[in-house]
Amino acid sequence: MQLFLTSKIWKEGKHYVAYNPELGVASQGKNFEHAQEMLREAIYLFLETSKDIGTLDQVLKESGFVKKLNKLVAISVRKSIKFVKWNQKTKGFLAPN
Repeated sequence: MQLFLTSKIWKEGKHYVAYNPELGVASQGKNFEHAQEMLREAIYLFLETSKDIGTLDQVLKESGFVKKLNKLVAISVRKSIKFVKWNQKTKGFLAPN
């Protein structure tokens, strides 16, 4: 399973803020790339935690994703960036590269 998510990144003061509107996850970094990396990590941890506590399906549904033919599909996606990948063997998300 792959999720394609929106990444909004902007400068705020001395830092860059990174936000994913589909999941409502945010982070920050010292530059654009660092903010993007921190957002990837925050999303990874958010999804892993949701999986661990048994709320992943609910979180994804509330975020606008639907399951079609056993695949998750985003209802609406703007600029897409691949953040995490589902590992079928371990039944968990692979850490972003």
